Amino acid sequence: MLGKTMWKRMGVVALAATLMLPSSIWAQERVEPTMERREEKGTSLEEGSMFTDRGPLSWDRPGRSSRVLHPGTPESAGLKRKPIGEMDRYMEEIVQNGQSPGAVVYVVRRGHVVKRQAYGHALRYRDGTGTPVEEPIPMREHTLFDVASISKIFTTTAAMKLYEEGKFDLDDPVAKHLPEFAQNGKDTVTIRQLMAHTSGMPPWIPLYRQGSNRAERIQIALTHPLQQDPGTSYIYSDLNMITLGALVERLSGQRLDTFVRENITQPLGMKDTLYNPPASLKKRIAATEYQPEVERGMVWGEVHDENAWSLDGVAGHAGVFSTAHDLAIFAHTLLQKGSYGKTRILKEKTVEQMEENQNEAFPGNDHGLGWELNQGWFMDALSDHRTMGHTGFTGTAMVVNRDQATIVITLTNRVHPTRNTPTINPIRRQVARFVADAIPVRIPGRKEAWFAGYGDHLDRTLDTGLLPVTAGKRTLTFDTWHRTEPVVDYGVVEGSRDGREWHPLTEALSGRADWHRRSVELPAEINHLRFRYHTDATVNGRGWYVKDPVLRDDRGKKVKVEWTSGDGWEKRRW
Repeated sequence: MLGKTMWKRMGVVALAATLMLPSSIWAQERVEPTMERREEKGTSLEEGSMFTDRGPLSWDRPGRSSRVLHPGTPESAGLKRKPIGEMDRYMEEIVQNGQSPGAVVYVVRRGHVVKRQAYGHALRYRDGTGTPVEEPIPMREHTLFDVASISKIFTTTAAMKLYEEGKFDLDDPVAKHLPEFAQNGKDTVTIRQLMAHTSGMPPWIPLYRQGSNRAERIQIALTHPLQQDPGTSYIYSDLNMITLGALVERLSGQRLDTFVRENITQPLGMKDTLYNPPASLKKRIAATEYQPEVERGMVWGEVHDENAWSLDGVAGHAGVFSTAHDLAIFAHTLLQKGSYGKTRILKEKTVEQMEENQNEAFPGNDHGLGWELNQGWFMDALSDHRTMGHTGFTGTAMVVNRDQATIVITLTNRVHPTRNTPTINPIRRQVARFVADAIPVRIPGRKEAWFAGYGDHLDRTLDTGLLPVTAGKRTLTFDTWHRTEPVVDYGVVEGSRDGREWHPLTEALSGRADWHRRSVELPAEINHLRFRYHTDATVNGRGWYVKDPVLRDDRGKKVKVEWTSGDGWEKRRW
């Protein structure tokens, strides 16, 4: 995503290898804020109670959604069982390889809960050098996680409740309601710009090293100068959401945690979602990081983010603890345009405003009000202009594909016992990819289609070998469907005289296209023919399908050819 401040992609390295570093490395002064590691790339459903849809459910026909979550199976949700099942082995390997001590994965489609699985441990280490605890605590499906920046969605939802009450307009200057915010040239920054991260505020400042109490630190955040002029760039910023949280508190007269509880989590029955969990819940909570430099030791049961901790555990950018199930309730509520069962927390029009891309001026940095939109770096094959979600530095992610009525919650404690670990974005992507692959593509007719598969750095080919000798012109026809990362991932038909040097016979087939027929006239010198699927270093779409490739001579007669692939193409009915 161009314009974002983020780390470059990192290779997957076992945590065990990282833990071999000297203890002095673990304890060194932190210079890295708890900001999510983003990656740079060049690149409506009906409400109702439970429904049974007639006919197969597919990517093109997701079916209607239930009003609440309920136990289901892949089949009841219109999913293929195999990709959902393959997720277990993958996640178990992630834990065994030390990429995260533990994880919980939760998958919903159309209200059917089809996957709810825990892996590894919630508590495994007692210090930053990886010394194991005597009694590790297994990860459970109901483990509470510090969800880190996913808290920003709760803050935005809280603010939109006040918007509905007429407390502010989105294009109001923030300083209209928080006069001290006007300092240092911020008088024109709007509330909308806070929510879309276009205010010009810097990403982060070490509030925990400044001030002596919550009130002083909030004032420091509110009066901090801009990094860029408002509306001129996209800068993902914790300060935007700290400010928005302060706005909620000023307009409501309640502290943020109280407002969120009374207006969001309590009405929705989200009993395991809260700030500052009590000590009685500690053994249900996933441990995070050992932080000796701020004299916290192993952070377990308290917010991980140092700035949120210095704000008494209640801040607009971080502080929420939740379970996968509760987050799925929250996500399903927004899929249902603000309601869950008979409970409505937002008006439909308000939710639609939150879903709209506010950042068309900054391509690749699509953002709604609070929500990130169309971000393949963690949404992968579920990414789309109608997919929203968010991640958290502690290792959390939520993906909500509106067209597929699909929710994927991936929660890890990857910062346990240290944040100095490789990015888990490949894990987030792979989980989303498994779920996307389980949503079948409708194949027209009765025959199977060729599917190019998934992977990074692909150049997979489906070949004819040497073509039979025919007189006159030859024409290749085929049906095709694709959902690929635009521009950088593509399919193409290529021809060759000698089977070694290849030339494109079509433009690159990239982005989004439903089933359609293609026709290609072959130059006379072409003796070899192939379909080639190319992907770049990260992020896959749902992929490329080719059906019924037929070569005909100038009389319209079929030319017999054998299509073969030795590197990953497969025949599918889905």
